Amino acid sequence: MKIVVLGGGISTERHVSLVTGTSVCKALRSLGHKAIFVDMFLGLENYSGSLEAAFDAPDGFCGSVAIEKTAPDLAAVRASRADHGPSRLGKNVLAVCALADCVFLGLHGADGEDGKIQAALDLLGVPYTGSDYLGSAMAMDKAVAKRIMDSCGVRTPKWCELRYTEGDIPRLAEELPVPCAVKVVNGGSSIGVQLPDTREELEKALRELLSFGSRVVVEEKIVGRELTVPVLGDKALCPIEIVPPEGSTFDYVAKYQSGSEGAREICPAPITEEERALLGDSALRLHRALGLAVYSRADFILDRDGKAWCLEVNTLPGMTPNSLIPKAAAVEGLSYAELCQRIVELSLEARGIKGA
Repeated sequence: MKIVVLGGGISTERHVSLVTGTSVCKALRSLGHKAIFVDMFLGLENYSGSLEAAFDAPDGFCGSVAIEKTAPDLAAVRASRADHGPSRLGKNVLAVCALADCVFLGLHGADGEDGKIQAALDLLGVPYTGSDYLGSAMAMDKAVAKRIMDSCGVRTPKWCELRYTEGDIPRLAEELPVPCAVKVVNGGSSIGVQLPDTREELEKALRELLSFGSRVVVEEKIVGRELTVPVLGDKALCPIEIVPPEGSTFDYVAKYQSGSEGAREICPAPITEEERALLGDSALRLHRALGLAVYSRADFILDRDGKAWCLEVNTLPGMTPNSLIPKAAAVEGLSYAELCQRIVELSLEARGIKGA
């Protein structure tokens, strides 16, 4: 098949997406597909051939990328694009997608997981991987996702949604409960998340998060073990436990760096069968309630009483070879390349395309 793997983009999760996209592209090419990697924001500005011929590029436009320790400098990325235009779609992105048999969405965060690119591809009539625009948009908005959790019986920490300005911060710092978690509604990769324990830390957190937007979710901080449950097809895969470095939290560095700075990921998680069933049932229930398709990953805190508290759900979770879904799929006997192929197959089936 001719497959465009879209990655990069202009979200705070750009670095992760670049690694996901190029990794997926290489895996699909190893299976014989004519896969090419296209940065959604930069597009094909360095390619001068015909768009049809692009699928024959010997390297599939897969460069060498890595996840940095810090979030990307998006201003520098914007300045690097040749046309300096306002569009969040680079040169010939939609045109080359229209020539593909399938678009594999290797995007994360804004413009990738929020339903916007899914809606654009729907209008083009081009099949793509993962959930549709509506499920993606609902899951990406943490406040909307929390409402769905409440309505479908998936336990989640007590929460409230806030819109605020700089002038509201002193009052909110006195009124909101601490300790708590404060999250921008559309963030990911632990960017735009603060975990204040004191009122001073809460005030600082609210001020810092204004740079991401004026709308946040504030939730009760639950103490316990961090676990995540991938869903593939209509099956919950094995839960994975995430153990942050001692004295740290599962932040951007812990999530993506190896060695002493990185978190340990234990797959399968050392939990009881009852706990595994509870987590799997909750992940599947939320996946279905949001109308998601193909794959997702729900994050939980398992407290000391064995209660599972859902924090959020990801519709396009990381798909680097070292990401959590590939690790859980490996337990099921699926290699990384086989997982990429399975996601394509399930996605085409979800859109009524048989025999892919």
